[in-house]
Amino acid sequence: MLEKLPHAVGEALTGVKAGADKAAFHAAFPEVPATIGVGSPAFADGAPIPARFTADGEGLSPPLAITNLPREAAALVLLVEDPDAPAINPLVHLIAWNLPPLTETIAEGEFPGPAGPGKRHDLGRNSFQKEAWLPPDPPPGHGPHRYLFQVFALARTAGLPASPGRGALLEAMAGNVIARGLLTGTYERS
Repeated sequence: MLEKLPHAVGEALTGVKAGADKAAFHAAFPEVPATIGVGSPAFADGAPIPARFTADGEGLSPPLAITNLPREAAALVLLVEDPDAPAINPLVHLIAWNLPPLTETIAEGEFPGPAGPGKRHDLGRNSFQKEAWLPPDPPPGHGPHRYLFQVFALARTAGLPASPGRGALLEAMAGNVIARGLLTGTYERS
């Protein structure tokens, strides 16, 4: 959708960004140990996300590998945010909550999105108000965007209503996060 914005508009908005300090990993739970390893066989930490996982490709959710999960975890949360979006808060690309506590791999296309229905999970609303993977879709000329794949281990399963938004999710996680991990991928339209 944003690929249709004129390049000049993207350039004009380059200074408008939420900032990584507003992402959940940094803002909501800074005191929680960052001991969970999060990686992907599709891209390295800090490297570009292949186009097949973006709005310029198939729009699949990327595969993830998760390590060093605490044994006492009751559930996991995966929250994907873009802190470089031209908005006040990071753009939410995915909320998956109450994932099984021993989840060590998440398959390519695991979550519903433009590429297909995915598998059934407890999902929250992304910034476009859909219970799905929102593929990276930065405005042309806006510069590189970081996509933060944040994994949180919870001491207790999250009691949330169906289809929570970011605020409800973070509120339910308060005082319940025992470990966290982060993988950063990038994507840019020239």
